[in-house]
Amino acid sequence: MKYKLVGIFTLIAFMCLFNFVYAKDKAFPLIGKVIYLDPGHGGPDSGAYYKDIEEASLNLEISQKIMGVLKEEGAVVYLTRYGDYDLAVNNAWNRKRSDLSRRANIINNSNCDLYLSIHLNANESTSQSGAEAYYDTINPENKKIAEIFQEAFKRELGSTRDYKENSTKYLQRRITRPGVLLEVGFLSNSSERYLLNTDTYQYKIAQTVAGAVNKYFSS
Repeated sequence: MKYKLVGIFTLIAFMCLFNFVYAKDKAFPLIGKVIYLDPGHGGPDSGAYYKDIEEASLNLEISQKIMGVLKEEGAVVYLTRYGDYDLAVNNAWNRKRSDLSRRANIINNSNCDLYLSIHLNANESTSQSGAEAYYDTINPENKKIAEIFQEAFKRELGSTRDYKENSTKYLQRRITRPGVLLEVGFLSNSSERYLLNTDTYQYKIAQTVAGAVNKYFSS
């Protein structure tokens, strides 16, 4: 009887531990994953702008919200910049190229599981709107990642755009880690510009991005 009780208690303890680990995995689906977020532009490079609204500032705000959601799900998350500055070396002959090269080096050297470069779009046609994902063929995973994100943008943000290959972007051509560039909206579109300036929509973008990240790692 004594040995039976010990066996029963051992089994119960094992089941409790199994359930705890299973629940923990469900609560933190991204545990063990390292993700690098790259808020585009910064410092003297404001990116796209409309009056006093600058892309660089919104890129950082949105990236910080994405980081918060991903951390809540267990991921280790880093940003290439945490304030309004670029990453160019002092006295760089070409400041923009120096900035992008340093971003690429930081991401490559991190050995991260995924990188996401966060940007906003702009177009002379103010009717253009919607989030879209761009990928480079340097990493075979990138097309799959772009497709997953575009599906999420269509489903959650109502985007009617498609993901695109773009191997002309200086930064993406130099990053060997898996990832994509996300243009999460158009500053040139008045309706989308209004939304992009609200915490509510920024959080919606963050939740959408986190959902796509989860889908990628579980696929």
